[in-house]
Amino acid sequence: MDYLIFVISLSALIWGADVLIAQSERIALRFNISEYVIGATLIALGTSLPEMAASIAASLDHKPELAVSNVIGSNILNITLVLASVFLLAKKVDPHRDFFAKDSSWALFPVLLFVVMAMEGEFTRFDGVLLLLLMGAYLLFLKNNGSEVLTLEDEEIEEIEHAPFRWPKVLLMLALGFVLVIVGAEFTVESASSIAKSLGVSEWIIGIVLVSMGTSMPELIVSIVAAVKGKADMAIGNIIGSNMANITMVLGSAALVNDLKVDLHHYLFDIATMVAATLMLVFITANRMYSKPAGISLLALLALFLHHIAGQLG
Repeated sequence: MDYLIFVISLSALIWGADVLIAQSERIALRFNISEYVIGATLIALGTSLPEMAASIAASLDHKPELAVSNVIGSNILNITLVLASVFLLAKKVDPHRDFFAKDSSWALFPVLLFVVMAMEGEFTRFDGVLLLLLMGAYLLFLKNNGSEVLTLEDEEIEEIEHAPFRWPKVLLMLALGFVLVIVGAEFTVESASSIAKSLGVSEWIIGIVLVSMGTSMPELIVSIVAAVKGKADMAIGNIIGSNMANITMVLGSAALVNDLKVDLHHYLFDIATMVAATLMLVFITANRMYSKPAGISLLALLALFLHHIAGQLG
C-alpha cells in the first residue's frame, strides 16, 4: 500500500510542478519579472512549505533533532541531488543571471550563521527572530537586484499572450499547484516514514534522510521540470531560494515555537557536509560550471554523505 501511495504522490508532485511553472511564467511575463526572482521567491517559498510544516510540527512535539536535521538534510539534498539532477538531465544549462556576483553570498551566509548559532548548543527564539529578519533582507535584495529581462521562446510568448490573463484563474491554478506539490510531498513522507519506523532508526536519521528527502521532492521536481523546459534561472533560483528559506524561515519559525537544542560535535559530519555542498555551489557559480561533470561531483558528495548515514545505521 505504501508503494502505491508513493507512486500516486509522485504523480501529483510532477503535475503540480508543471502547473506552478506555467502560472509563474504567466505572472513573470505580465509584470516583466525575471525567471530567477520568480524561482527564488514564489516557487522557492512554496516548495519550502513542506519543510516548514515538518519542522514546526517537530518543534511543537519537542523533537528538536527532527526539526534541525530536516533543514540540514534538505539543504544538502537541494544541492547534491536537485542541482546535480538539473545538470545531468537538462540538455543545456545556460542561465542569464550572474549567480556568483549576485547570489553566492546569500547561499553561503545563512549556512555560516547556522554554524555560529549551532556552536551555542541551541537555536533560541532570539536566533529565530534574527533568521527571519535575514529572510526579509534577502527579499528586499531581490526586489532591488532582480531586474534581468524575462526570456521566453517565441512560441511560449504567443501561447501565453493568446490566453487572457485573469487573476482569479491564475491564483486558483497556483493554489492547485502548491496543494498538489505539498500534499504529494506529505504523503510521500508518511509512506516513507511508516517503512522507516519499522527499522527502529533515530529521529535525527529519519529527519536528515527520509523526511528531508520527502520534503525536498517539490524542489527536485520543480527544478527538473524548469530545467528541462530551458528555465535554468528559475531552476537554480528555486534551489538557492529554498536553501535560504530553509535556514531562515523554516528554522527561524521552528525556533520561535520552542528553543531547539543541537549537539554540534555529535552531528559535525552532517553540518560539515551542508557547508561543503554550499561551498561547491559557490565554486560552480563562480566558474559557471553548469555541466554534467559538476553534477557528477555533487552526486559524489551525496554518495559520501549517504555512506556516512549507512555507517550510523550499521
